[in-house]
Amino acid sequence: MENALSYDATGRRKSATARVRLMPGSGKRSVNGRPMNAFFLRHVLHQLVEEPFVATGLAENYDMIATVRGGGMTGQAGAIRLGIARALVKLDESNRRPLRSAGLLTRDPREKERKKYGLAGARKRYQFSKR
Repeated sequence: MENALSYDATGRRKSATARVRLMPGSGKRSVNGRPMNAFFLRHVLHQLVEEPFVATGLAENYDMIATVRGGGMTGQAGAIRLGIARALVKLDESNRRPLRSAGLLTRDPREKERKKYGLAGARKRYQFSKR
């Protein structure tokens, strides 16, 4: 499925997983078959996804197609960002240094903490009553 002119990578964040494909093109971005502008309505998420392209200066040179599942909007944007960064390293190993220095190749390990029995949430307790 992968040809010489496309670069595939996987990114994860929280409970979201993204499969990202980069191809030489004019800078089109699509997520789950929709334009990125229609998928991510918040401008901050657009900036988050574009960060790897800005760090390497390749924003207008490659089209991006992403398939993302799970999590919320922020987690999905973070997963796509990591996938793009990994694909850019596959594309050209010289992209590793600027991406690494911008912190874009490190997977954010933070996950949701499980709820414990006897508590209202992961750490929140029910109100203490002395009497």
